[in-house]
Amino acid sequence: MTDVPTPESPEPRDPRKGPLSFLSGALTAGLLAWLALGLSRRMVVYFAVHPPHYSSPIAQNIAVTLKTLLVGLSFLATFSSGFVALGLTLVFLRSLFMARDQNPA
Repeated sequence: MTDVPTPESPEPRDPRKGPLSFLSGALTAGLLAWLALGLSRRMVVYFAVHPPHYSSPIAQNIAVTLKTLLVGLSFLATFSSGFVALGLTLVFLRSLFMARDQNPA
């Protein structure tokens, strides 16, 4: 038999995501953003207290570059997760109002 859909048996559609899915995603992304912010703060404090000191200028440049890269990536993770949490929160609120408009009481 072939897997060609016939008019009598249409392909099943994926179920639509509900408000609970958006809320759980927003809470998860918010938690990740909060954890990434804590990590970012600790990295900034650590590198401020322990600056790299090397006698070689090349080693000093590599250490500063690596420090900048690590701090930048940690704050990028914080911003990205926070932005996703904000977006999912807005989609959650929109889905609540859309559900209310579709089901008038």
